[in-house]
Amino acid sequence: MMNLAAALQRNAATKSDKIALVCGDIELTYAQFDAMAGKIANAMIQNGVAAGDRVAISCPNLPFFPLVYFAIQKAGAVAVPLNVLLKSREIKYHLEDSKAKFYFCFEGTPELPMVKEGKIAFEAVEGCEKMIVMTQDQSLQDYNGLPTLATFTQNVEPLADYVPREADDVCVILYTSGTTGLPKGAELTQNNIVMNAMVAQNIMQSKGREVHLITLPLFHTFGQTVHLNAGVLSGSKLVLVPRFEAKLVLQLIEKHKVNIFAGVPTMYIGLIHADVDCDVSSLRLAISGGASLPKEVIRTFEGRFNVPILEGYGLSETSPIACFNHLDCERIPGSVGQPVQGVEVKVVDVEGKVLPVGEEGEVIVRGHNVMKGYLDRPEATEAAIKNGWFYTGDIGRFDEAGNMFIVDRVKDMIIRGGFNVYPREIEEVFMTHPAVAMVAVLGIPNEEYGEEIKAYVVLKEGQYIEADELQAWGKEQFAAFKYPRFVEIRQQLPMSATGKILKRELKSELNETAA
Repeated sequence: MMNLAAALQRNAATKSDKIALVCGDIELTYAQFDAMAGKIANAMIQNGVAAGDRVAISCPNLPFFPLVYFAIQKAGAVAVPLNVLLKSREIKYHLEDSKAKFYFCFEGTPELPMVKEGKIAFEAVEGCEKMIVMTQDQSLQDYNGLPTLATFTQNVEPLADYVPREADDVCVILYTSGTTGLPKGAELTQNNIVMNAMVAQNIMQSKGREVHLITLPLFHTFGQTVHLNAGVLSGSKLVLVPRFEAKLVLQLIEKHKVNIFAGVPTMYIGLIHADVDCDVSSLRLAISGGASLPKEVIRTFEGRFNVPILEGYGLSETSPIACFNHLDCERIPGSVGQPVQGVEVKVVDVEGKVLPVGEEGEVIVRGHNVMKGYLDRPEATEAAIKNGWFYTGDIGRFDEAGNMFIVDRVKDMIIRGGFNVYPREIEEVFMTHPAVAMVAVLGIPNEEYGEEIKAYVVLKEGQYIEADELQAWGKEQFAAFKYPRFVEIRQQLPMSATGKILKRELKSELNETAA
């Protein structure tokens, strides 16, 4: 039997008065964390949530997220974390595809009206039975016709014990990329999640006395594993930051004597250029993932803050950690380190044969971290996992010392600021515009975000629209990290004899322009 919530329950018993969660002026001990999560779990069970049911959650880095996330685990259900920037059309897709029974949604802000978008989606989905609003105003019993979390848990006692699960039971469904357009739900088991959290704990050399500062979104696999799950496993203090601001992050590191920080490259660039004088001597370790970290950023950050950055590699389908640099090994700039404990990584050619050291090929992964499969997509699962090996679609190579270097991606996926963006999804939506005849979406190099999104558009005959207008339309259709910042209208796109758009020629143009 296995349940991620066992770690929380253990800490509530052995470290009851220790501070677990901090966010602004809010502080919760492990005993309070466990009791509040237990109350939400019991309310779910009393309202018909059974073991294995899917429960979606849209929430930034506020105490609500870990409370509901662990409540879902306590109830034996499956967490389906959603990106907080998703629009109603996208939320509807995720609720339908995951067959979510309940949906917990934070109220949002005037700039990010999460409940407005969430409610539109919820009301359009037949199978989702209940939407609960998480609001800062605990006195509210009703939020625009929807029950609040306070109402939902009113007069409910905490669940006495978590619902036991098998190691192979699904724990979390994370929606991830692919070349087939719409996101697919990667089913991660209890064993996947718990083992990967233990791996992260080992990499960070955690001893339970750590203070994590969490700016990475907890709905993303990186933040969930490295911070939330590994932190709860070790009984650490978790300082939640809803939105990354470099100056605030440095101030909070000083205030809370933070030891561990994890971020994507854009965050490290922001910290390097932050004009603030703070004592960050408590910081002993920084971790980077989500996209390749430029060598110059590593050198500058470590020089300014005297803190080592460990860079790693993984995917949602690998829970996510597959390779990582380690404190007790030499760190090679540009390398994502070595395969982690219990995980095998190989580089193969197109026929699946292992390549010699130094040669580039597709990276494949096998171990306790590989997902169970893609939700309700047996063909996609079979194509991705062969004989237990997950084919990542990434191109890499090993050096003589066993260090992995990620060179490129086979897939067309764009990584903008650590978030995966799927070109085909954007293309399909742009094709719904009445003026658009054809579109090709590419990632273009960007110093701040790693990649930006560009749409090449051919208009229908007799139609006219400015590129700026089309870009503004795209902004209305997609989450902020997805919409194309660049739109170029063309008379035609390069095509093959079979009528396929030749993206490689567009990429070649970009490379020539850059050169």
